Amino acid sequence: MLTVEGCQARRARLWERLPREVEWVLVADPRHVYYLSRFLIQPLSFSVNERGWLLLERDGPATLLADNFSRRSAIAPPAVDVEELETWYDHRHSVIDRDAALLAALARVAPRLRTRRGLIEGEWLPTLAAELLPTGAPRLSVTPSAAGEPATLGELLLRMRRQKDADELATLQQACDACAAGHAAALQAVLPGATEFDVYRAIHAAVLAQAGRPVQIYGDFRANDAETPKRGGQPTDLRLAEGNLYLLDYSVIVDGYRSDFTNTICAGQPTAAQRELFDWCAQALRAGAGALRAGVTGREVYEATAGPLRASSHGQTFTHHAGHGLGMAHPEAPILVAESTDTLLAGDVVTIEPGLYVPGVGGIRLEHNYVVTAEGSRVLSQHTLALTPSTAGR
Repeated sequence: MLTVEGCQARRARLWERLPREVEWVLVADPRHVYYLSRFLIQPLSFSVNERGWLLLERDGPATLLADNFSRRSAIAPPAVDVEELETWYDHRHSVIDRDAALLAALARVAPRLRTRRGLIEGEWLPTLAAELLPTGAPRLSVTPSAAGEPATLGELLLRMRRQKDADELATLQQACDACAAGHAAALQAVLPGATEFDVYRAIHAAVLAQAGRPVQIYGDFRANDAETPKRGGQPTDLRLAEGNLYLLDYSVIVDGYRSDFTNTICAGQPTAAQRELFDWCAQALRAGAGALRAGVTGREVYEATAGPLRASSHGQTFTHHAGHGLGMAHPEAPILVAESTDTLLAGDVVTIEPGLYVPGVGGIRLEHNYVVTAEGSRVLSQHTLALTPSTAGR
């Protein structure tokens, strides 16, 4: 979970990066509200998909704007100075529209902003909200977002989110630990005769046991075979046959931050050709991880990852990215592809995920999560990469 101190430090860095004439900002993207205030609505609550806004005033208070039921659905007490809450439901009266409740909270604070210059997160703020605020261009510059400095408040916050703070990394590690527990369970559950959903249930139970609370789980829980070497999506009632490859690429979301890593497990005994694909992907994973460090381009990491696969003669079946950034979105910058224009930064959290999908053999993908440092990287995902339990550690 994000800390009060982490949120305060991020707000201070935001003010340092804004022009001095900007006296207030209104943040509307729920991820950015959380990033700066720790206000996040529990996604497994009845207030899911609702939101709050965050008003920050230079040398002044941080104010959360929300309705009363959204506030009570928060995962933790918000790291703010003031809470401007509109009553949406009081168990006595009919409810008003929840968007109207949020606008009413904004209307109460808007008068004190009208003589001061500010910025709004225009990518997320509705027109009716903007009409309550002073007129003026809600932009930092006219520079296109693909070059130069950020042009909007939203772009600035996206760039800030690239370099993870200690409280963000701690939350990501919790997500990785829960995800790793599911991978360990899958190594024992992938057996001939089991269904994809049977394996998913074992994964789900292990993830929840490690997390110690309800969390969100999503990804690829599908088996492939020689005729269909690539499948993805939610598990089905497909029953695994001898030699099927269960490609397990999934994420666990803990307090807004997500893990995302992969293993491929054989039901029964793998063939020599399947073991060969696995070994090539393992070499590619090591090569890609070895290229990680601040200052390296996404294109360079892609080329390092793709190199061993091209040497395998199966390189034409490596058809996707070598990896991507990870945090509160999936994917997020940097993107590790052949034509990437991204440069890695210290504090980026990224995936490396080489895969080969060969007709007549099957599909293999492997993946770890890393935090990028000035000298290299550190692995966050501590799961076993193995085709079967008996090959673990080889």
